[in-house]
Amino acid sequence: MIDPVESDVATDSLPAPVPLPSSLAVGTLAWDSVAAASSAAARLASARAQPLDPVRVAVAYSSERHIRFDGEASSPWAPLSGFFRASDGWVRTHGNYPHHSHALRAALGLGEDADRDAVVRTLAAMPAGVATQAITARGGICVGVMHENPGVDAALAEDPLVRVDRLGPSPVRPRTWGPTWAPLHGIRVLDLTRVIAGPVATRTLALLGADVLRIDPPHIPELPMQHADTGHGKRSALLDLRQPSQLDVFDRLLADADVIVLGYRPAGLAHLGLEPAALAARHPGIIVARLSAWGFDPSAGGRRGFDSIVQAASGIAWIESREDGIPGALPAQALDHSAGYLLAAEIMTLLERQSVEGGSWLAETSLRRLAAELLRMPRTAQPSTAEPFDPAPHLQTFDFDGGILTTARPAIAYEGGPVAFAPPRPWGADAPAWL
Repeated sequence: MIDPVESDVATDSLPAPVPLPSSLAVGTLAWDSVAAASSAAARLASARAQPLDPVRVAVAYSSERHIRFDGEASSPWAPLSGFFRASDGWVRTHGNYPHHSHALRAALGLGEDADRDAVVRTLAAMPAGVATQAITARGGICVGVMHENPGVDAALAEDPLVRVDRLGPSPVRPRTWGPTWAPLHGIRVLDLTRVIAGPVATRTLALLGADVLRIDPPHIPELPMQHADTGHGKRSALLDLRQPSQLDVFDRLLADADVIVLGYRPAGLAHLGLEPAALAARHPGIIVARLSAWGFDPSAGGRRGFDSIVQAASGIAWIESREDGIPGALPAQALDHSAGYLLAAEIMTLLERQSVEGGSWLAETSLRRLAAELLRMPRTAQPSTAEPFDPAPHLQTFDFDGGILTTARPAIAYEGGPVAFAPPRPWGADAPAWL
C-alpha cells in the first residue's frame, strides 16, 4: 500500500472499485495516491477526512481524456506518437511536441512533411534497437516495447516511492496555516514542470491556496490543451534561463520561494545550476521537489521520457496488450498522475515538518519507480472491467481564451476543503513576479 504520509483515508475503505479497467491494479494506485494528498491536506487544515468518490477519482486521474473546448474533444496524441512495428518487435515513440517529431523524422531520414504512414514503412524495415538508438541520438523519443523484469522492479522497490533527504540546516520556519479551504495560503511555489506529473503536483498545491508561479522557456511552447488541463489556479510566466538577465529575475523569485518543483531532465537542470544541493546552498530553507521519467542515477540524468514511454519500457504495455498482439496502454496516464499526487503530499508533509525542525529538504520520485510499484501490486486473474459512468457531475466549466473550457473537478477531499478548481491562466500570460 502507498503510504508516503500517514493516511486517514484507508485503501480498504474504498466503497467501490475506481472504474479504471486494467490487468493491473490501476484503480488501487489511483485511490492510494489521491488519498495520500487528501490526508496531507486535511492534516494541515486540522480537518477530518472525508470519503473519496471512486468515480471522481477516475475522472480526475484521467483528466486529459475529459477536457473539452467549446464541447469539442482533442486527442492528446500526435500522429507520430504511438506503437510502431519494427522488423524484430515493437517500439513506442512520443512526438507530441514539434521538436520531438522533427527529431524523429530526421533520425529516420524523412522529410518534414512525412506522415505516419511513412514512419510506419521506415520503422518496419529497422530492428527496434537500431531505431531506438538513432531516434534517441537525434533528441527524439523512442523505446523498445519490453517484457517486465521482476528483478529490476524489486531493486527499484527498495527505495521509497517518494524519497526524502535533508539538504542542509536552516532555522525553523513557524507557520500559521490558512483557512480550511486554503491551508497553503501564503506558500510560494516555483513550478518548473510540464506535461502531466509535475503540473498535477503543483495544481494540487494551487488548489489548496498556494501562490504557484509556473515558469516556462519561451522557445518551447506548451501544448494548449495540456496546459489548460493542469494549469488551474496557477499563474504562467516565460523566462529564458539561458539568458543572464532573465536568470537574475528567476533567482530573485527563488529567493522568496518556499518550494521549487522541478520536472525537467536532471542533466538539463544541472547545466542551469538547478541541482538540489546548489539550490539549498544558495537559499537555505528551500524545499526542492523533483521528478523524472527514469530516476536520478547519473546514467539516467540525460534520458528523455514520458508516462507512455515508461509503460512501454517497463513491461506494462505488454501486460496490457490486445488480443491481436498489439501492445496496449493503461486506462490513464497512471504513472504521471500518481507521481503528481504523491509528490504534492510529501511537499505538504515537509512544509509541516520544516515548521518544527527547520532545514532544507528534497523530495523526489520517478515514473519508473511508480511503474515498479504498479507491477508489484496484486493482480487479478482476468483484466478488470468497469460499468460505464457519466463523468458530467465531476466536470466543471470556465470561460477561457474566448471559449468554454471543460475540465475535471478535483478528486482530493476532506471536510471543509475546496471542491472546485480556479480557472487556468493562458500560457505565458503573467509577469514573473509574486503576488
